[in-house]
Amino acid sequence: MTTSNAPSIQQLFDLQGRVAVVTGAGGYLGWAMAEALAEAGAKIVVSSRSLEKARSTADALGGREKGHHIGVSLDHLDEASIERGFEDAITRAGRIDILVNNGHDPLAADWTTVTADQFQRQLSNLSGYFLLARRLRYHAVAHQRPASIILLGSMYGLVGSYPDAYEGVCAASPVAYHALKGGIVQMTRHLAVYWAPDRVRVNCLSPGPFPNPNAPAEMVARLTQKSPMKRMGLPHELKGAIVFLASDASSYMTGQNLVIDGGWTAW
Repeated sequence: MTTSNAPSIQQLFDLQGRVAVVTGAGGYLGWAMAEALAEAGAKIVVSSRSLEKARSTADALGGREKGHHIGVSLDHLDEASIERGFEDAITRAGRIDILVNNGHDPLAADWTTVTADQFQRQLSNLSGYFLLARRLRYHAVAHQRPASIILLGSMYGLVGSYPDAYEGVCAASPVAYHALKGGIVQMTRHLAVYWAPDRVRVNCLSPGPFPNPNAPAEMVARLTQKSPMKRMGLPHELKGAIVFLASDASSYMTGQNLVIDGGWTAW
């Protein structure tokens, strides 16, 4: 038996007193992650291109800070908007401890039709993630506080897709999306080793197949057959992972990619 002063499991996962910025929190998976952080005690700053959507999402969140969550306007594809939105978040929340880079500008074009401009715009999601992460790093260092940054990757940043899952149903999984998500995974490692001395942790969360309710039913059925668990993921199944990465429960973890994919990448 040890008599150390180690924190309890409840203390390790407790986010009370911390502020988390979640980009794209009004989305299918973004909402579940914002909700999880709020339930763990954090105050949430919801960012969206639409200030109205950000505010309504913030108002709907619960947890200890219910009624005190904040909505800000921020377009992560626009550097000036990133600066304005981040400053607004700091002014209104007082501090930022956690950043979840989840916002995503989607692309429907697959490899057969994608243009150079569309490809580059998709990769701009990556530069937006970087600029936001760097902004939080500067904020944390200036105030001599630790911070946790979580970038949203994908199983498609690790493996290729199955062409037959999409053929005859919808466009193939976009090649630019795969390039983007692979870049996010690698950028996580790079930033983590540079910022570790600053007590700024950088990790990646890579979901597997979590199709939203509007996804083509035939595509979902085909993907289900490809999954070892023979089912798709549900948004709440990311909640434990996001709280783990944001909290002191993962305090000795940085530069890692946590994959929640029902076994997809284990094949």
